[in-house]
Amino acid sequence: MSLLSRGLVAALALASACGLAPLPGLSAGPAAAQTKLKWAHVYEPAEPFHTASVWAAGEIAKRTNGRYQIDVYPSSQLGKESDINQGLTLGTVDMIISGSSFAGKAYPPIGVTYYPYTFRDAQHLLAYAKSDVFKDLAKGYEDKTGNHIVAVTYYGVRQSTSNKPFKTCAEMKGLKIRVPDAPAYLAMPKACGANIAPIAFAEVYLALQNGTVDAQENPLTTIEAKKFYEVQKNIILTGHIVDHLNTVLSPSLWAKLSPEDRKIFTEVAQEAAAKASAEVAAREKELIALFKDKGLTIIEVNTDDFRDTVMKNITFESFGYRKADWDRIQALKSTM
Repeated sequence: MSLLSRGLVAALALASACGLAPLPGLSAGPAAAQTKLKWAHVYEPAEPFHTASVWAAGEIAKRTNGRYQIDVYPSSQLGKESDINQGLTLGTVDMIISGSSFAGKAYPPIGVTYYPYTFRDAQHLLAYAKSDVFKDLAKGYEDKTGNHIVAVTYYGVRQSTSNKPFKTCAEMKGLKIRVPDAPAYLAMPKACGANIAPIAFAEVYLALQNGTVDAQENPLTTIEAKKFYEVQKNIILTGHIVDHLNTVLSPSLWAKLSPEDRKIFTEVAQEAAAKASAEVAAREKELIALFKDKGLTIIEVNTDDFRDTVMKNITFESFGYRKADWDRIQALKSTM
């Protein structure tokens, strides 16, 4: 062994003994095999979607003996929802949590679940997540984009908040309402004659506060987490979409995972989704009373009025959906 080689070995041994990082360009043995990944979403750190993701990141590290270190970035830190979806292809993120409405921008048929009043309740949605129709739509999305969906999380039933009260679809005419920047969310407000503003999620509170928009729509848990109740007077229980989020892996990450690691990522993501889904469903049940205590007016509506108006005015084909997929979803029996 040359003098130089002996010096390099000694330097590595000393660094190891002292717990120091290896020198640049020097191999540190098995530790160098660790892969660092970025997991992004737009939700708040206190929400179940984030806490379950952090749990999943730690669990994947544990089950792979530390071969993967996953850092989770909440609150749009790595970009708004459209950005992180694009990031899967661009390589700026490895994993995301995002709704099928955004997946539907790349592969429209998967967005059919956002056609208003598609799901009866959370159990119906979760039955869909285990169904053949979901597998078919997820495969179509993967064939188109390379992105692989590993889990589905219940996000909650989308309700409306507004400073202008309304009880019927017709009373929404002219209302300035924020919806996410994805075609699927337009159906109900558009059918009812509202003026639609696709403002980024991180900017909604300010838009409500300064009057850029009069209203928005989200699940009760999100209305709580984002504090929209501070700048809105009424919660209208339109219940127009039973929403969900997908846990999605980038094409490059999914391609390089071994069959064993694919199984671990999938199982852990599904366990995390189940945790978050249960937390969201439990919290939803508590929130009507909480919002009443905060002085908000809770308005119940005849959802048949909204649903019938949508069905008469908005075709499935106008969003690139297939009614045959919707019919298959309607035929599913809810899970217990």
